[in-house]
Amino acid sequence: QVQLVESGGGLVQAGGSLRLSCAASGRAFGRMGWFRQAPGKEREFVAAISRNDGSTYNADAVKGRFTISRNNAWNTVYLQMNSLKPEDTAVYYCAATDGVGSWDYWGQGTQVTVSS
Repeated sequence: QVQLVESGGGLVQAGGSLRLSCAASGRAFGRMGWFRQAPGKEREFVAAISRNDGSTYNADAVKGRFTISRNNAWNTVYLQMNSLKPEDTAVYYCAATDGVGSWDYWGQGTQVTVSS
């Protein structure tokens, strides 16, 4: 059974940094990524990384501030979040897939709260 376990969330002041981690259950995926959902809003894409060529993709709202990376085994993905803003407050979810369409596996989420 595939499991994705996020860690690293917490409370931080605006301008601060956090690093999220997502560990897959001993398995590598073709693509891993991060999404977030703020209260009262729909879940939105944040960043993704492709195993095929290492390409990364970032939402416009986080470009220049967030960086997605992975370990050599391709079963753990990280999200380094710098220059955090109050509008980054959300539950952050890790996702994984072997395909190019929908995301097949999801973590339980980790709360990130940025205070002003």
